[in-house]
Amino acid sequence: QVHLVESGGGLVQAGGSLRLSCAASGRTLSSYIMAWFRQAPGKEREFVAVISRSGSSTDYANSVKGRFTISRDNAKNTVYLQMNSLNSEDTAVYYCASGPYESRQGRLYNYWGQGTQVTVSS
Repeated sequence: QVHLVESGGGLVQAGGSLRLSCAASGRTLSSYIMAWFRQAPGKEREFVAVISRSGSSTDYANSVKGRFTISRDNAKNTVYLQMNSLNSEDTAVYYCASGPYESRQGRLYNYWGQGTQVTVSS
């Protein structure tokens, strides 16, 4: 069992930056693939980024590539999402998730946080 808690969301102006954190408790974070997903109002949940257990491998959605960076600190049981050059299309609730497979498919992740709201004003 893994309990995930996101933080760091908020209101930011277009072009600004935010760093989201996802703190895990329960089993050791290094046992899991970690990912970020987001869901905007009226839209389906979408993949944002994923990172391997060691942090050596990452993958990003095309819409965030070059602007967002996923990282992890297994000693702190925490995963991060650095978001730069934010625009209004990044407005969404952001969720972290953990699972056994490095995938863009949300259904393959076993544990989810409660989400943190990111709002980008233009």
